[in-house]
Amino acid sequence: MTTSNQITPGMILSINGKIYRVESYMKVTVAKGVPFIKTKLKDLLSDEVIEKNFKLNQAIQDVNLTERRLEFLYLEGKDYLFLDVGNLEQVLVPAPVIGDKVNFLKEGIEIKAMFYGETIFSVELPQFLELMVVKTQEAEAAIHVTNATKPALLETGAKIEVPMFIEPGDILKVDTHTNEYIQRI
Repeated sequence: MTTSNQITPGMILSINGKIYRVESYMKVTVAKGVPFIKTKLKDLLSDEVIEKNFKLNQAIQDVNLTERRLEFLYLEGKDYLFLDVGNLEQVLVPAPVIGDKVNFLKEGIEIKAMFYGETIFSVELPQFLELMVVKTQEAEAAIHVTNATKPALLETGAKIEVPMFIEPGDILKVDTHTNEYIQRI
């Protein structure tokens, strides 16, 4: 059994049927009271951060999430259909779990998904993807500024800033965590 004294940042807890990740914790000692553990917890479904206090040695339910590799297939209704690479089963991922990562999804992209039972709590894109530029804004002829950029639309719908020499049809290496251009391939 796990107790509140064993809480560490990054730990996953189940509280009242919800799954939380411990963002921070602190042991609080008061002059004329009972010491307790003060935590900040992030709800893995809603991304809401709450504060919760635990008594010392209070029983808590520690949860182990499993990581599975999924390959994106296509949009089905409002959700996203993936293929579980490990067991070749199809997995439907709700749109709120994907969030703004949808801007980098295209057929064949493999992601990491964190599961508790059959429920998906988060997905993680590869840090770098190679994507084609579909459209760029025309550069003004008189620009001679160093490091000038222009907006570009990628094949997945993502919009990023790129150097002036990038044209539609170019393949770019993009950092999906920062939404930044890395290099032309």
